[in-house]
Amino acid sequence: MPYDFDTYVDRCGTYCAKWERYGEDVLPLWVADMDFRSPEPVIRALQDRIDHGIFGYGMEPSDARPVVLERLKRLYDWDVSPEALLFIPGVVRGFNLAAHAVGESGDGVLLQTPVYYPMFRVADYAERTLDEMELTRQADGRYVVDMDLMARTLTPRTRLFILCNPHNPVGRVYTRAELEGMAQMCLRNDMIICSDEIHAELLFDEQKHIPIATLSPEVSRRTITLLAPSKTFNIAGLHFSVAVIEDEALRERFQTAMRGLMPSLDILAWVAGITAYREGDPWLAEALSYMDANRHYLAEYVHDHLPGIEMALPEGTFLAWLDCRGAGLDETPHAFFLREAKVALNDGATFGKGGEGFARLNFGCPRSLLTQALDLMRGALERRA
Repeated sequence: MPYDFDTYVDRCGTYCAKWERYGEDVLPLWVADMDFRSPEPVIRALQDRIDHGIFGYGMEPSDARPVVLERLKRLYDWDVSPEALLFIPGVVRGFNLAAHAVGESGDGVLLQTPVYYPMFRVADYAERTLDEMELTRQADGRYVVDMDLMARTLTPRTRLFILCNPHNPVGRVYTRAELEGMAQMCLRNDMIICSDEIHAELLFDEQKHIPIATLSPEVSRRTITLLAPSKTFNIAGLHFSVAVIEDEALRERFQTAMRGLMPSLDILAWVAGITAYREGDPWLAEALSYMDANRHYLAEYVHDHLPGIEMALPEGTFLAWLDCRGAGLDETPHAFFLREAKVALNDGATFGKGGEGFARLNFGCPRSLLTQALDLMRGALERRA
């Protein structure tokens, strides 16, 4: 069925973080959920479950593991045993659990900045140290990993590497060669990889996502892979995620960290997550096509009408990383555009070193909303000139 991604759906008054944090007079292009209705099969399945009228304790559906295993095989030719899957209520909880499961107090957690900002709290929560290295931004705005810098950043106590691929916020989808380089570095230094792959199905230009755990049996034994339908099908508020941990001993350590602290998935999360994976692909294909057009429209608009701002086309995610350092702003782009344009973006500095002077913009929205926000940003820059 053809889906409608152009119609604006009013989200104010729906307990929506994205639309209610800054008030009704601000257009929010910040937090990473889409302003599209979720797939119709998901909405219908949730409605049917709600009509039942009883919301007691739930349990894992019998088809949950087969649905996820089939998807991993179909998308990545990844054969995983049913026991390797752990269902958890959120990827952020997943990489925090990984930090508790790997190493001991004082050990290091490696991040490559700028990166998804909740990752910076992981080391503190788990009483670990934070080892940071900056990604290298090339002249064309594309980011790469400096392997020599990665080697110099590691310490004898660096035990966990949190990888973000596809990368939030810079939009990279790492190649096999890049992943192999990072994986080999981790193997040589006796490190565990926790790979946040939540945007794995949000790719453009025939990009191919390669789960780092699929590189070799040696890598898989040292990898915790975190996946979810939440970003893919716009059901983030329902908290359905999957940790894929093929090594039994590592999986047991992860489960030990969960005990008494990690709630099981609720009934509506099961319904939404499994239905999305089983029936959501037609919606996803149309959503990707729409957001690809938004991506190109945004890049052209930035180039033509936002002087001093640059962006590289993201290879994955529905997030654009705007380099505003050439705009001559006396404050952060976030603060400037919020005050002068009434447009809310993410402050690049919150993504760590290398994020200063940048802003993250969410283009997973109707074109009319994107255009309205960009026109307001253009006007703010023109008034300042």
